[in-house]
Amino acid sequence: MAYEIERKFLLKNDDWRADVYQTVAIKQAYLCNTEKASLRIRIANQQAYISSKTMTESIRRHEFEYEIPFHDGEFMLMNMCLGSPIIKTRHLVREGQYTWEIDEFYGDNSGLLVAEIELEHEQQIFQHPAWLGREVSDDRRYINVSLVRHPFKDWLQTED
Repeated sequence: MAYEIERKFLLKNDDWRADVYQTVAIKQAYLCNTEKASLRIRIANQQAYISSKTMTESIRRHEFEYEIPFHDGEFMLMNMCLGSPIIKTRHLVREGQYTWEIDEFYGDNSGLLVAEIELEHEQQIFQHPAWLGREVSDDRRYINVSLVRHPFKDWLQTED
């Protein structure tokens, strides 16, 4: 069974940009979202995927992702999904043995930057780069499906 163990952080500054080795343009939207799971369509680098993730308060959750025909994914994203799509650029940065995924959001979530690291287990220790800010792994506002329902542009300054 597939698991994702992921921690999320805000960023202190833009120093990470000098170490980006790859960027990926991503557009994604959700077919459905329940208290148990979400079902998402993602288009990245002219490839389309359908993914399902369990909803949990933990940093560990089930995740299933499958490639689908590009035109099918494009149609589903534009015609069958809830709300506005999430539009972001994912910047990949290597720090030691880890790859950080830094998502820079646009559209309704413009201005939001979130760094993610995927781990092998929940207690795994890793080095925190100097550009890493406050951890938001337990803050559901930063989950992409939440950003569809309550985008960053609508947050009060005091919420962040």
